[in-house]
Formats: sequence, structure tokens, C-alpha cells
Amino acid sequence: MSIGPDSTDPYVQVGRSGLFVYRVGLGTMQFGWSVDEDGAFDVMDAYAEAGGNFLDSADCYSSWASRLGGPANPGGISEEIVGRWLTARGNRDNMVVATKVRAPMGFEFADHRGTAAHREGLSRKWIIRACEDSLRRLNVDHIDLYQAHWIDSLVPIEETLGAFTDLVRQGKVRYIGCSNFSAWRLMEALWAADKRNLESFVSIQPEYSLLDPTRSDVEMELAPMCDRYGIGMVPYSPLGGGLLTGKYRRDQPLPDSVRAGENEQNRFSDKNWDIIETLVEVAGDEGHTPAQAAVNWLRSKPWVSSPIVGANRPDQLNDTLAGLDLKLSDEGLARLDEASSFRRHRPSLET
Repeated sequence: MSIGPDSTDPYVQVGRSGLFVYRVGLGTMQFGWSVDEDGAFDVMDAYAEAGGNFLDSADCYSSWASRLGGPANPGGISEEIVGRWLTARGNRDNMVVATKVRAPMGFEFADHRGTAAHREGLSRKWIIRACEDSLRRLNVDHIDLYQAHWIDSLVPIEETLGAFTDLVRQGKVRYIGCSNFSAWRLMEALWAADKRNLESFVSIQPEYSLLDPTRSDVEMELAPMCDRYGIGMVPYSPLGGGLLTGKYRRDQPLPDSVRAGENEQNRFSDKNWDIIETLVEVAGDEGHTPAQAAVNWLRSKPWVSSPIVGANRPDQLNDTLAGLDLKLSDEGLARLDEASSFRRHRPSLET
């Protein structure tokens, strides 16, 4: 069978590892924030019914909600909801459970190092403790993909990889990955793993979509590196926080969304409005919804294994999943590439 990212087969290989996941993963950051537990169960039920097997969480979800105007909480809520769903449905063996470690855990989103709590980072001390906490919240005996959430510049990468390696050898973790790593830091990690015979990252999870600047950030260095070294890319936010769903339009009122204010602050630009307008046109011409076209553009990239999508309701998820077998035409892909190209607005070097 074909296992490439742009195939219509439901399961794809993560890089060159032995891990196979559904062609889109389900992100769970919104669980306990913009969707309550009953709603989260409905979304996960819909995902599983479609054949999905890749659930992506993090220990800090949804403590980040408080930073975006949500209620304060100590984190771990998303993992707890996922764990209760796995237990209620009795389908643990059918699911690839992914989570992350690095963020500070507690009611205050602050640096806890140098304190008695020491509740963050990628040190051996915290990784071992955080893994035990995640296993308990998820109510599982192992994590399928355990990911470093972002770089910890204070801790040598060899210490981080050593702790991950111990967890793999203890049977508590199956594969390790990273998220929000720069290409040079990922390269350093691969080199250290090879030199010291440590477990190596099989995946990376960057923010990546049609929108500027995430496309340029990924494609300048990270994408060719993943392609060269067989690292699976499982990008998050393929719909740009909802901007690529068609709900956001230039000079129109913002949609009623908990993320609308964040998007206005961080993602609104003339170039991104141009990208959104082109996406809506291409989707309409080819019989896709904008969300379907955005995800399928991402899946056409050979370095992408499985984009991670989020949903507050089953109908939102089902809309995305319904378009997975609808490939965009070469012309449609070219139009989206041109509209979102980081080279298109590159300043001239001529004097």
C-alpha cells in the first residue's frame, strides 16, 4: 500500500519510524477550555468512528487558557479528559496517545526552576516526574509519543535525551519527538543521540499552515532537514487558529470565537488576508470548504506526515475529515503556493 502523506490510505508512517498514525491527528488543547468534557467526548467519538487513532495532548493543556482570557487552572485537564475517554471507551490499544513536557505546571505560568517546586523544563528531574504525572492523568501504562514541547536552553540536550531514553527502556514511552524546535536544535539532538547511543526524535511538531510567517519558518530550513533525515512532521494549527476556515474575512466583523482576539493581535496582515481570499476562491472552484483545502494543501507536502487539527464540535471535525480524499488539483496547489510564498514579498537585494 502507499504510505505517503498525500495518499488516500487512512494511515501514514511518521518519518522513517515504525509508528503509523491516522492521516490527521486530533489536537486536544481545547478540551477543558473552549469545549467541556461532554463535548470533548463527542469530538473524540467522531474521530474514532472515522478511523482516527492519533490523539495529541500536553501536560499544560489547558492551563494556557488562562493566558488567553480563560479561567485559571493548574493544567493537566486535557490529559485527564482524554484518559477518562480512553477508559470509558475501552479502546486504549487502538489509539496512539501523544503528549508533551516542558511547560510550567501550576496556577502561575511562571518559571518554577530555582524553587522547591521545580515544575518545568527538560531536566532529568522534571521529565521523569512529569511523565509519571501524565501517565496517571491519562490512566495509561505508557505514552506512545512523548514530546519535548519546546527548547530548554538551560539544559544540555544530552540530559534531556538521556531522560527520554530511560523512559523508553523502562517501557513507559514508545517513541520520542519534539515540538517548536529550530532546525539547528533538532540537528544537535540527532547528532547527540547518534554519538551517545540515545533514543532519537522521530517527529517534530511545528506550527505550520498557509499563513505567514509559519510557512517561511518551516520551509526555509526545517522541512528539507526532515526530508533528509527521515523525521516525521506532525504540524499543529493547520487552520491558523481558525483563520483558514472561511469565517474570517477582510474588513468584516470577527467571528464569535474565544481565539478571535488572539488572531487579531498575532495573525492579521495584508498578506494573510490575500492568502485567505485565494484559499476561499480555490476551495470554491474545486468543491472544497476552505478548511478542507487548507488541510489538503498541507498534506500535499512530502515532508508532512499527519497534520493535527482541533475541533470544538463533531460537525467541525467531520467537515475536515470529509475532504481528506478530495485532492486539490495541481493548478489549485500552485495558486495557494504562489499566494502564500515567502519569496513573493521578499525585499529586493538590488541596490
